[in-house]
Amino acid sequence: MANEYDLVILGGGTGGYVAAIRAAQLGLKTAIVEKGKLGGTCLHKGCIPSKALLRSAEVYSTAKHHAADFGVNTGEVTLDFSRVQERKSSIVSQLHQGVQGLMKKGKIDVFEGTGRMLGPSIFSPSPGGTVSVEMNNGEENQMLIPKNVVIATGSRPRSLPGLTIDGTTVMTSDEALEMTELPKSMIIVGGGVIGIEWASMLNDFGVEVTVIEYADRIIPTEDADISKEMQKLLSKKGITFATSAKVDAETLKIAEGSVMISAEIKGEMKEFTAEKMLVSVGRQANVEGIGIENTDIQVEKGFIQVSETFQTKESHIYAIGDVIGGLQLAHVASHEGITAIEHIAGQEVHAINYDHVSRCIYSSPEASSVGITEQQAKDKGLNVKVGKFSFKAIGKALVYGESDGFVKIVADKDSNDILGVHMIGPHVTDMISEAGLAMVLDATPWEVANTIHPHPTLSEVMGEAALAVDGKAIHM
Repeated sequence: MANEYDLVILGGGTGGYVAAIRAAQLGLKTAIVEKGKLGGTCLHKGCIPSKALLRSAEVYSTAKHHAADFGVNTGEVTLDFSRVQERKSSIVSQLHQGVQGLMKKGKIDVFEGTGRMLGPSIFSPSPGGTVSVEMNNGEENQMLIPKNVVIATGSRPRSLPGLTIDGTTVMTSDEALEMTELPKSMIIVGGGVIGIEWASMLNDFGVEVTVIEYADRIIPTEDADISKEMQKLLSKKGITFATSAKVDAETLKIAEGSVMISAEIKGEMKEFTAEKMLVSVGRQANVEGIGIENTDIQVEKGFIQVSETFQTKESHIYAIGDVIGGLQLAHVASHEGITAIEHIAGQEVHAINYDHVSRCIYSSPEASSVGITEQQAKDKGLNVKVGKFSFKAIGKALVYGESDGFVKIVADKDSNDILGVHMIGPHVTDMISEAGLAMVLDATPWEVANTIHPHPTLSEVMGEAALAVDGKAIHM
């Protein structure tokens, strides 16, 4: 027997389940089809477990290398990695139960299986078509008849052509999260956000880390000053970097207890050896096996094409999150989901301004940003002015024991609008929202500077950087 719904969502990750909650709030009869666990990549293979490991790495490194700086004598500090993994799993489990509870609260039906769009059929002659669900655990397949569909199937790690992932010696972040013991050394192919987070984490755990990056600098999508500072500080901690390096997948050799690969750097081949390798070269959308071929949905360069309200070429089918490309971030998927649902419900919606989305890197040191970089502003032909302020002049940073890094504000000299804010240093991922709000409200550096920041706090650096835009910084 077919089940009729106002909305069926393919994928129960962050974007999917948030969209389902908003739909339930608006009175839409809603179902989610999820082949794995509710919460998706972010909860089970990404954001949450990786940050749990990063926090353990930070505590371990602080206790081992810096406790004495605070007058704390810890004696011999050792790492119980099995306990680290237990803590991670406990956090994930708690949040997973919370999501399951939200589904029950919203009376949202959850089908554990793989959903596939079939289009109009004898079950549903309407344009909404049908969704066939191949249930997990051998249960009888279900047929769903939705008025609308939201595709939120997310993404998965990709690899380089010819570079085989075996899951044990050559891994992606998915497999690395489940390691039962740490290797002595690790090659990380890719110096983007995920690669840098893993490099920082493993280094803090005591692993010897080498990062190989194709671009001429790590985290190449960030402001050049942030990239330079991040590489300097991580190098100081003992991480080795090779930039402008083109990995040759054909040179991969796996021996007992080691992996070797070569990369071309400035016309010369250099060999790298470690116990294990982590491949972190981006993610690809999960567009296969969901019945796109039964629709008029357009897919370009592996991503589903959508309007600013997230409609596909099929007006009743929407797509959100990683599967549409763009900023592949959990908080972006959530807001895309809310926008799509409100459009389905006939509410007035506003296009998401992706320049106002905060981006975070949870390494040690942390980095965060919102808006465009200084170079991007110049490429647009804008007349820019820049304010920069170091954490070394912030009392709370000295008290905290982490005074490396800075905040940089890029503004338009003609309009005085803030164009971008870029941070690196202690807890900047918790501070970037002030900058994001400033951009949403079209604030000027003067307005941020005249927001009285409490003393002593790390947030004072934002006010000082805003003053620095016009050469008025007080403490430097």
